[in-house]
Amino acid sequence: MARSPTHDFSIKRCAILAGMKGVVLAAGKGTRLYPITHQIAKPLLPLANRPTLEYAFDQFRSMGIDEVCVVVGENEPQIRGALGGGRQFGLRLSYARQTEPKGLAHALSFAEEFVSGAPFVLYLGDVVYSEDFQRHAERFLDSDCANLNIVKWVEDPRRFGVANLDGDRIVKLVEKPANPESNYAMAGMYFFREAIWKVLPTLQPSARGEFEITDAIQALVSQGNDVRAGVFEGEWFDTGTLESFLSTSAYLVGGGALIDPAAAVDCELGPNVVVGPGARVKAEKLENTVVFAGARVEGGSFSGCLIAGGHRRNGQINSEILSEAGPN
Repeated sequence: MARSPTHDFSIKRCAILAGMKGVVLAAGKGTRLYPITHQIAKPLLPLANRPTLEYAFDQFRSMGIDEVCVVVGENEPQIRGALGGGRQFGLRLSYARQTEPKGLAHALSFAEEFVSGAPFVLYLGDVVYSEDFQRHAERFLDSDCANLNIVKWVEDPRRFGVANLDGDRIVKLVEKPANPESNYAMAGMYFFREAIWKVLPTLQPSARGEFEITDAIQALVSQGNDVRAGVFEGEWFDTGTLESFLSTSAYLVGGGALIDPAAAVDCELGPNVVVGPGARVKAEKLENTVVFAGARVEGGSFSGCLIAGGHRRNGQINSEILSEAGPN
C-alpha cells in the first residue's frame, strides 16, 4: 500500500534531523559479468535503461537522505564521470576509493571520514529491491540500537550471511553456513551508528582473505551492542551474474519490452527485452535480452543475452555476454 505524503514527509524530516547519511559500495569489478564489465563499470550497467546505482539512489531519497558517499575502486574515473556531484539525482555525492579489493567491511572503512559520526545506511550497489525501507529507517532512528540489518526469509540460506534471531534481536551471524540454524539471510542493507567504526580495525581476514561485513556485525553482537533485524517481505535481486541480471531486468519491465524512443528495432520481440537509446537492431528475434545504449545488432535470434558494441551473429545465440571485448 502506498504511503501517505504526510508519512513520507515525517520520515524525511526525521532523517534530516538525525543527519542520517548514505554509503553505497560500488568498487566491485563485476568479474562474473566479464567481458561487458571491461567496457562498462558494473554499477553503471543499465537496468530498464537506468544505471544500476540509480536504484540505490531511489532508496536513499525515499528515506530523506541527500548526502551519499559512493565507495569506488579502479572504476572511479568512469563512475565519477557518469554521476558527477549527484545533482541530477537530487543528491550530494562524495567519493571514497577502496585501495584494493579486500571485502565489504574493508570498503566501508574508507567512508568513515564522510560519515563523521552520523547514523548512516550502508547499501550494496548491485542489489535491487521491490519496496522501499522507510519503515525500517523510522524504526532505526526511533531506537538506540547500534545496528539494524535487513533480513529476508529464504528457502536455502547457505550462500548468504545468516542471522540467528531471538525475537528481532540478532544473537549470532554466520557467513555461508553449511548447516544454517536460521533461514534469515542478510539482504544487503544495513543501518549503523558510530559503534561500527570501533570494531572495523579489530577484524581479521576471513578464509577467503577478505574483511567481512558479517564479521563486523558479529563483533558488535559479541561486544554486547544492541543489534536488530528488520524483516523484508518484498522481492530482492542480486545483479551480479548474467542470469540474475536478466531476472532483475525482467522484473523491472514487467515481462514485456522496453524500447527507448531513440532506438531503432527491426525484429520480432519476445518477452523481457530492453533496448537502450541509440541502439540499432536488425535481427530475427530478441527475447530475455538487454541491448545497451548505442549497440548494433544484426543477424539471428538472441535469447538470454547482454549486448554492448557491434555484433553480427547468425543462427540462435543463447546466454552470451557480447561486448567490444568479445564474447563471454
